[in-house]
Amino acid sequence: MAEAPRMPEESGVPDIQDFLHPVLKKNYGNWKWHDRPRPGVLHHVAHSGDEIWTVRAGTPRQMSIHTIRELMDIADEYAEGYVRFTIRSNIEFLLSDESKVQPIIDKLGECGYPVGGTGNSVSTVSHTQGWLHCDIPGTDASGAVKALMDELIHEFVNEEMPNRVRLTSSCCQINCGGQGDIAINIQHTKPPKIDHAQVANVCERPSVVARCPVAAIRPAVVNGKPSLEVDERKCVCCGACFPPCPPMQINDPEHSKFAVWVGGKHSNARSKPSFHKLVASGIPNNPPRWPEVSEIVKKILATYKADAKEWERIGEWAERIGWPAFFEKTGLPFTKYHIDNWRGGRANLNASAHIRF
Repeated sequence: MAEAPRMPEESGVPDIQDFLHPVLKKNYGNWKWHDRPRPGVLHHVAHSGDEIWTVRAGTPRQMSIHTIRELMDIADEYAEGYVRFTIRSNIEFLLSDESKVQPIIDKLGECGYPVGGTGNSVSTVSHTQGWLHCDIPGTDASGAVKALMDELIHEFVNEEMPNRVRLTSSCCQINCGGQGDIAINIQHTKPPKIDHAQVANVCERPSVVARCPVAAIRPAVVNGKPSLEVDERKCVCCGACFPPCPPMQINDPEHSKFAVWVGGKHSNARSKPSFHKLVASGIPNNPPRWPEVSEIVKKILATYKADAKEWERIGEWAERIGWPAFFEKTGLPFTKYHIDNWRGGRANLNASAHIRF
């Protein structure tokens, strides 16, 4: 008789202790030292003398049932059935037997899963859902990431960078992909085009008005029908109005472009956390391979790899040499769009229901 499946818990995240490898559970919080025998492999030693090896491999992130079953079969055969996924969608296999480390690496390579992403390497790109099931995308983050990592596979499986490199990608400028050493985001550069004949039939107007972060949308009557209008002086072209109101179309083949940002960092090591800064904009949204995006990212990485000091993150390197030198060394053009001279926040936020100052 087949074992009954574990039912989902509706009260939050399950207790991690129930899913830890026995060696991890036994030595939880009691580790003595660790090292990296090779890229993609971590080795931890506990005060008790127990050892465990972690083998990290890249995944497609959005995985089919076939892919999941294949990975789990590998885990059952080599890793005692224990795996975990990282926040950057890598998969880690946990092994208490060192003799199985090389065989699982060989098996993963045979199945097309590169082993790497540890230490001073380019990690797998963390990204948003894109066209798969996000309601607001201006592009397909998943596709751009696939195309980019095909170009950067050498930097994933080797640890040759001055420091670790975290890449992120977002399919809209709301940027739920997060901060990254290099971030690739889509930018809408024109306010939405409104199909006034459809708004009353499709949209709940108060919800659309409430969703705008800068209070740029208000109710209107157009041609005798209830509709909406946009104050283009306030609109920041974020696209948040499109999901609750598809007749407010903001995606545009000509005016929705990619932008590349540099210098985002969450950690406190050596320098404070920082936001990334715009270094390239107006890059064509050119599926299915997005060659222009990949070319700019590779140019930045190659310059950083050749010029940065040991352990400098990309933003720290740019701050040390100065941003004028960054543009000169990478060969990226500096334009008026790189100058942060926007002063509309006070007027916009004062016009909203969220903040008063």
